[in-house]
Amino acid sequence: MEEQKPKASKFIINYGVILGIVSILISVVMYVTNLYIEKSWIAGTLSFIAMVAILIYGINEFKKNNAGFLSLGQAIKLGIGMALVAGIIGVVYNLIFVNFIEPDFMEQMMQMQFDKMVEDNPNMTQEQLEMSMEMGRKFSSPWITSAISIVGSLFLGLIISLIGGLIMKKENNHA
Repeated sequence: MEEQKPKASKFIINYGVILGIVSILISVVMYVTNLYIEKSWIAGTLSFIAMVAILIYGINEFKKNNAGFLSLGQAIKLGIGMALVAGIIGVVYNLIFVNFIEPDFMEQMMQMQFDKMVEDNPNMTQEQLEMSMEMGRKFSSPWITSAISIVGSLFLGLIISLIGGLIMKKENNHA
């Protein structure tokens, strides 16, 4: 009787959803503690650690269910897949957040950036400040931020799964 190979999609969805939920929980804690405007390094660090831990754990679980075998390609497929699922969940949450929970969030962010720009560059003219703010508004549209978020998630998923896959890989030479 031949052993059944685990379906990568099951691991991608399960661990991608877990990562997405953990990311949302970190964002909610940041919101409740009023640290959501000033992007804290703590939140970024926690998010990164959670991503590394969940992706590596998910890839390792796949390996365990695959008779201890894992190819580099499988690891990368799993990592990018989980990162994509988590990225999509994060984007949906962020769209809900900026449209319903905190509708003036983007304006608050722009004002904070404007204040910081004025503080860091006191010699900028009003025209230069306005041009910078206009550019910032273009790049802070929901579609641009969503695309950047997903691309960033995919990139980190690729790097993490590549490193994890290189460490954990064990080819099945009898298959």
